[in-house]
Amino acid sequence: MCPLALVSIRWYAVKMVQFSDNTRGALFMMGSMTAFTINDAFMKALSDELPLFQALFVRGLATVICLSVLCAVMGQLRFSLTRRDWGLLLLRAIGEVGGAYFFITALFHLPIANVSAILQALPLTVSLAAAVFLREALGWRRVTAICVGFCGVLLIVRPGGADFNIYSLYALAAVACVTLRDVVVRRLSPDVPSVLVALIAAIAVMVFGGFASLLIEWQPFTVKASLQLGGSALFIIFGYVFSVAAMRVGEIGFVAPFRYTSLLVALVLGVVVFGAWPSGLTLVGAFVVVATGLFTLYRERRLRIRHMIVPDRIR
Repeated sequence: MCPLALVSIRWYAVKMVQFSDNTRGALFMMGSMTAFTINDAFMKALSDELPLFQALFVRGLATVICLSVLCAVMGQLRFSLTRRDWGLLLLRAIGEVGGAYFFITALFHLPIANVSAILQALPLTVSLAAAVFLREALGWRRVTAICVGFCGVLLIVRPGGADFNIYSLYALAAVACVTLRDVVVRRLSPDVPSVLVALIAAIAVMVFGGFASLLIEWQPFTVKASLQLGGSALFIIFGYVFSVAAMRVGEIGFVAPFRYTSLLVALVLGVVVFGAWPSGLTLVGAFVVVATGLFTLYRERRLRIRHMIVPDRIR
């Protein structure tokens, strides 16, 4: 897997040079979301074969090996980072571990499109977290959009409904953890290699899965399970690398809307692979979440442009 991943990423990087920063960021985001969603499909299919923690550890081990080789070949396997960056990487790793555990647990028990739809609230939660913890400005329009978007999440989750269970709350917990992860990556120094960030996150998930797997009974690997794990590890490598690159290339307001690629991919995979189509209320909730998320990102982009223009006019 490692040579294939290395050649593919190098080819992709060469092509990326030919585009503008915003276009590269958008393509990175689309590639990341597609890769993560295909990885999710592999992991969901694996739920009948292996326990969660065993799957997390083995997938994490394969991912760490491949990313380590990739880091070494690209000359990015260096650890002379500032104390501040190490602290942020540790905090990001905590978010990565929590997100992996809660998301995959929910994925094992809920339709892939439903879990993916809940995760589309991320632009709303990231904007809210940035306002609360990073003191970024948040106007009344975006506050309204966030509130309406959360109403859309409630339509998907439907507390008290027949389809509601504890795993819906796990999906919401995954949103909180991934929000932490995405907010933290904005504060990293530009000279911290993206592949190194992905490697540290993968190590954290592997270690967590390894310790947790000591408490369960391991199951034998079938050929089917091995192929599914291999596919999951391959696609999560692309997802890790592209997601970090997407948050650090181009304007966040331009790049972030392409996160919704994952919902389209999840809907297709849900029907083609698992034969499941979301209910009408789930689709309505997903539409509300996506619409308010796009509006929030649009407002953020408008404000960034305005703040860039105003100083020039003053001078």
